[in-house]
Amino acid sequence: MKYFFEILLFLLISLHVNSANLLVGPQTTLLDGSVQANRVNPGDTIFMQAGQWDNIVIRNFTGSADKPLIFINKGGVVTFSTNYNFGISIQNCRYFRLTGTGVKSEFYGIRIEKVENGTGIGVGRLSSDFEIDHVLIKNVPIAGIYAKTDPDCSGTTTREKFVQYNTSIHDNYIESAGNEGLYIGNTTFFGQTVKCNGKDTLLIPSLLEGVKVFRNIIKSSGWDGIQVSSASKNCAVYENEIWYDSQAEVPNQMSGIILGGGSKCDCYNNLISNGKGIGIENHGLGGNRIFNNLIIDAGRNYFPGDFSASKMKYGIFISDVSTLNDSSYFILHNTIINPKSDGIRFSSVKSRGNLVASNVIINPGNFDYYENGNFPVKGIDSYLMLTNVNSDVRQLNNFFSHDFASAGLDETFKPKAGSPLVNAGYPGPPTILFDFSNSPRLPGNRPDIGAFEYQIPDGIEELANSKSNMIELFPNPADQSITVKFLNSASSDIEVEVFDLMGRKQIQKNCGILNPGWNSVRINVEPLTPGTYFLLVRSKGSGAATKFVKK
Repeated sequence: MKYFFEILLFLLISLHVNSANLLVGPQTTLLDGSVQANRVNPGDTIFMQAGQWDNIVIRNFTGSADKPLIFINKGGVVTFSTNYNFGISIQNCRYFRLTGTGVKSEFYGIRIEKVENGTGIGVGRLSSDFEIDHVLIKNVPIAGIYAKTDPDCSGTTTREKFVQYNTSIHDNYIESAGNEGLYIGNTTFFGQTVKCNGKDTLLIPSLLEGVKVFRNIIKSSGWDGIQVSSASKNCAVYENEIWYDSQAEVPNQMSGIILGGGSKCDCYNNLISNGKGIGIENHGLGGNRIFNNLIIDAGRNYFPGDFSASKMKYGIFISDVSTLNDSSYFILHNTIINPKSDGIRFSSVKSRGNLVASNVIINPGNFDYYENGNFPVKGIDSYLMLTNVNSDVRQLNNFFSHDFASAGLDETFKPKAGSPLVNAGYPGPPTILFDFSNSPRLPGNRPDIGAFEYQIPDGIEELANSKSNMIELFPNPADQSITVKFLNSASSDIEVEVFDLMGRKQIQKNCGILNPGWNSVRINVEPLTPGTYFLLVRSKGSGAATKFVKK
């Protein structure tokens, strides 16, 4: 019987090889796609056998845009523990996904438990168009994940020769990284001088276009939780949880999220809690939105009681490191609780038409310091500190208070019934269509102040007030059309609208007066570009909304 199963296993492995898929075992330390035995086709899968691994170099693999290669765990958890300087190193690979979703019972099917001298995962050397997800990384002395190609003297890695496209890093867990949790893109946006053939040479790093960093959990990083730099187009950092950042207390390396030089990234729906650094730092190009973030106790545990300039930490900080002239920053619907120094410190004068609106800022630590000191500022300036009188900033519908109870928030920082935040926000533009919990902010209605929307059921029947039952959509994702099913509580005039994530209306359909009960409406979505959209069903000024994906 044992012999039979050995033959069966051999046949299964042979089938993998014959179909151009690969099965590699824990003894593997180098996987080179240019080697004949490892040749695969776009869309193929490279299975990583469960077990205890040391480290691995993966290089010279290329899938295609519509058929990426998949590197995935098989048969259980793949665990790395090494005395080397990396767990996984990916070099010169394009159109691929590294994922730990091979076993349904394990959310993180690839785990890097220890790296003695370096980084958990490094992706570089001209790698592009990749996705990394469902990986757990612990106990690494440098970064959890590096994702960048540094310029060198080869002439192939600089900005005019290479672009890193389509970087997606999501659903990973990183704990106790000595430096950054995630380090994406090169921080020397304006270049660095190195010796090439004995001559001082300015090397300009490559740009990143298409960056998505979402649903990662970062705990106890030594330096910044998430750093994204040189990401100049189509960049978003969202729905991440960052706890206890900046534990090493290294100056200029202390933030929950840092949007570095050359970046233009929307940053939203992130939780940043109990770090020693600034909540969100922005040193980018401008023209981006920072919204729906929940920032708690930013920097409070970093030299408490020390109000010197070098020890200040803010909820949000905006600088002019790489700001383009006349670009604009939009800081909207953030909830900032107990920052060590200022709630928002705004130090940009190059930008114009900036908007700070609908934010909740409670108990900034500099309030009494400004109020009682010999300064040209007062306590009120600690909520939004403009460091230069020439900054062009509109302040609209924010809620500032020294007293937490005055905001009417519950223990999870959501507004309670009767809160002064409810229906008191700035209605836009720009319009933010969802809150921290991805509950809708209905277009045309006045939003609530802060990261969370207090929603009262009315208008369209909500079926026992269950948000998931407000509207039914099928198919979702949709390609050509989508059917909208909803329960109408009374005979009323129904209108269906579709908005993109920037709040721009894409589709409007008047359905006329519909009878009480279940109704269905078909919407043509074929003209929409692929992406995520909000669909809103209105009835007599009220309504309900949900998301769908256009394929």
